[in-house]
Amino acid sequence: MEARLTKGEAHSPEESTHEGAMRPEHFGDFPGQTLIKDKLKIYVQSAIERKATLDHVLLSGPPGLGKTTLSHILAHEMGVSFKSTSGPALRRKGDLAALLTGLKPNAILFIDEIHRLTRDVEEYLYSAMEDFFIDLITGEGLGAQSMRFQLVPFTLVGATTQAGLLKKPFRDRFGIQERLDFYEPSELIVILKRSSLILGLNLNEEAILELAKRSRGTPRVANRLLRRIRDFAQVARAKEVSKELVAESLAKLGVDQIGLEKLDRRLLENIAYKFSGGPVGIETLAASMSEERMTLEEVYEPFLLQKGLLEKTPRGRKITQLGIEHLNA
Repeated sequence: MEARLTKGEAHSPEESTHEGAMRPEHFGDFPGQTLIKDKLKIYVQSAIERKATLDHVLLSGPPGLGKTTLSHILAHEMGVSFKSTSGPALRRKGDLAALLTGLKPNAILFIDEIHRLTRDVEEYLYSAMEDFFIDLITGEGLGAQSMRFQLVPFTLVGATTQAGLLKKPFRDRFGIQERLDFYEPSELIVILKRSSLILGLNLNEEAILELAKRSRGTPRVANRLLRRIRDFAQVARAKEVSKELVAESLAKLGVDQIGLEKLDRRLLENIAYKFSGGPVGIETLAASMSEERMTLEEVYEPFLLQKGLLEKTPRGRKITQLGIEHLNA
């Protein structure tokens, strides 16, 4: 799979480190997602006043919208410790047991890609989430014994791009469930201004707006493109980054006026020209692009659907009139 500048997922540990340096610690420094943020602030304040543990939280939505950042903010606002892991990293019950037994009281345990937990690990979480205990098996064979271990109260914050893959009994154990949406350009402008200050980069208002419009409504993409703009500006010895420099830089990077890259356009072109506009089944479309179905559903489709360029139907995917017009623009 080709590397994508506009992919919502983190590219590398180095990028995650950069994100950590720019990550806000308070709700007041977190632009966008206003309704969700306001509700979370109330839940946090209520838990603090009751001296209680925050209910388990499930955050869903496309990658790069701030699920991890919000989990960090929850821990900071609650004044509790934070432990992070991911679904693929928890392959066995023992992996989870080691995490749970090491938590401090009222801690937040963040599990990214929680939809990728194995069935055994997921079910092992049930009693931990409901009653704060787990059963530990000691010994082997006929001598094996089950021992109940009481856990300290904790809050599980799960992040997922595909909430529908979680089984209903698991989803129902999350008292707070919120879905994050793509950001408006005005919200991305606030993020880009803050990030520009941190990076020591001087963008004028038109340049920031141009970059915000091409960032796919995704803060992670906006910050990633901003770092690449910094490279172009440094080589050009530009004291102030203009709209023209942003447009020229992004053109060289293959990012068009609304944030589509070569692979996005290729998906639309496949539907439009190989399959006469559709509908075409997702498996057939994935095979025609030599991509995995999950990649299309999690990486490509959300933004294309949100922009009205692509349509899901019971018979498969179709390109819309807007999609055709964008290809021909």
